[in-house]
Amino acid sequence: PEFKITMSTKQYQTFEEFYPFYLSQHRDYVNRLLHCIGTSLAMLCLMYIIVTASFTTIFVVPIIGYGFAWVGHFFFEQNKPATFTYPLFSFRGDFTMLKDIITGQLSLDSTNDPKLV
Repeated sequence: PEFKITMSTKQYQTFEEFYPFYLSQHRDYVNRLLHCIGTSLAMLCLMYIIVTASFTTIFVVPIIGYGFAWVGHFFFEQNKPATFTYPLFSFRGDFTMLKDIITGQLSLDSTNDPKLV
């Protein structure tokens, strides 16, 4: 597939400035769903690893989290993940978007997002 390169040329100083851009890179329903699944599974795996003290399997956490997200970007959103340019803001964005969807501040359908620019 042909990828849309929509990286921002702006250098974000705060997460609050970055988050609307992050959401603009996550408009596709399936991409958002895959991000929620990946972030949730990664958190569950991390909790399991901590509870069972099986720290040798810690490497699966980012594979699960980023695996779902990158499938969403490459095959559904067809853009480059913000992780490559803004790794820390993007990591926080994954959890913020999940929280916003769970609490009803955002939906998986981005057409009516109040936070989207």
